[in-house]
Amino acid sequence: MNDNLVELVDSYFINFLNNVTTVEKTIEDIGTVVGGGTPSKKIAAYWNGDIAWVTPKDLSQHPLIFTSSGENYITGLGLAKGSAKLLPTNTILFSSRAPIGYISIAKNNLATNQGFKSVIPNKEYSFQFIYELLKHETAAIKNEANGSTFKEISGKKLKQHIINIPNSEDTSKFNEITKPIFKQLRKLEEENEKLLAIKKELLEKYF
Repeated sequence: MNDNLVELVDSYFINFLNNVTTVEKTIEDIGTVVGGGTPSKKIAAYWNGDIAWVTPKDLSQHPLIFTSSGENYITGLGLAKGSAKLLPTNTILFSSRAPIGYISIAKNNLATNQGFKSVIPNKEYSFQFIYELLKHETAAIKNEANGSTFKEISGKKLKQHIINIPNSEDTSKFNEITKPIFKQLRKLEEENEKLLAIKKELLEKYF
């Protein structure tokens, strides 16, 4: 069901862009681009706290539309002493290296490592619109990346990445149509996670 809904939204987004008048803007015009960081692993007081901390590896192992946490958690002290930032709910997590283009929506407040350039939506743009837009723009963003060992898109380049998007009135229509679909996607993912947890528990108990 989730796959069908994702395909539906993706198709609608492309059709939507093809049937409205667009204007040239940049990613910085529609949201705040925020990098991440890794607290020193030599200092135990920075780790095993209550702040979810996500890496691209987490998204590769659990490719969900909505992400609540990763394998590790950091403390408030680790957040304060490092370059990681606390990102609000509905921030679009976008991996900027190794590889470029893992995308997920923050289900709650969380932080990321430096492998992300996340986008906090401006008030005029919904998280579902920016999520679909970044999926649509990933190939072009990859083409702007630099690096010899592995490709990386910098925060500056992502901010300046040119996009063609509809006016706020048209994006509002897109939001109205897709908001209940994303709500359903989140609900289905939560149900799937519960079922997987039950399956794991049963396997451990009886096998």
